[in-house]
Amino acid sequence: MKNCVVFILSIYSASCFPQDSSLYTNDLPKLNKPRFWIATSASAALWTSSYIALSQAWYKDHDRTSFHFFNDNKEWQQVDKIGHIWSSYQMSRLSTEMWRWTGMKKKTATLVGGASGVAYLSIMEIQDAYSSKWGFSWGDMLANMAGAAAFVSQQLHWDDQRIQIKMSYSPYDYAKPLSARRDQLFGNSLAEKILKDYNSQSYWLSVNISSFTKGSFPKWLNLAFGYHAEGMLGGFENFWTDKNGVFFDRSDITRTRALLISPDIDWTKIRSGKKAVKSLLFILNMVKIPAPALELKQGKVRARGIYF
Repeated sequence: MKNCVVFILSIYSASCFPQDSSLYTNDLPKLNKPRFWIATSASAALWTSSYIALSQAWYKDHDRTSFHFFNDNKEWQQVDKIGHIWSSYQMSRLSTEMWRWTGMKKKTATLVGGASGVAYLSIMEIQDAYSSKWGFSWGDMLANMAGAAAFVSQQLHWDDQRIQIKMSYSPYDYAKPLSARRDQLFGNSLAEKILKDYNSQSYWLSVNISSFTKGSFPKWLNLAFGYHAEGMLGGFENFWTDKNGVFFDRSDITRTRALLISPDIDWTKIRSGKKAVKSLLFILNMVKIPAPALELKQGKVRARGIYF
């Protein structure tokens, strides 16, 4: 999953564009042409550079082939599919913010932003289609469209994101003999592990309570519903052959799923007139805060003091 690109673009967008205009303020009187061309040029440059970076980091070690399809819907307990939803949602969110900065009308910016999110990830999917290791996945495409639709529908209907899609990370406890398999699958650096290790990721629907109730709840208080899976040492099964031809069968390790519920914060409800603070809050709303949680796994409910 290419979440790292989405995260980097989000930081860039947040630091550069949310100034005197955002999704949470009134429209500018008209389109600001200098800003429009700045945003267009910046987008083209970032998209091009990110595709080049991905080609080097993601595809260079695998042969190119003809366009083909690949059904990966049962891989990784669907964590990767939810990751696509998160990526598309965040891409749509940051793209909309960027186009609003140019003075584009709210509805137009939202539609263009959503289309941009789908288009960006769809081009990545086409790259997969020509790689011998992967292929064009309709499941990924549907997830990309679902993430954009989650953003666009809320923005058009409520002019707000009452239900945020977030992620969190907590390192999975790999036994020492499995560390080589972890590094083979998910990379060696911490950044790679955060953005690729499906066993360590959780994804959340973070619901703003005051938006749906008439109670006196703080406007920033959310209730988040999460999904997590672990015990995965391969996309479909826990057996593999390493680069030396040695076969490993770790089907003794159970692949499990978990449902979670935990409090969270909607950082966009915290107002600030300072650009730096607004940028920081924009970025923070991509991730779920560490907090106590209830976890339902294998039919048992467990309280977690702090869940990352």
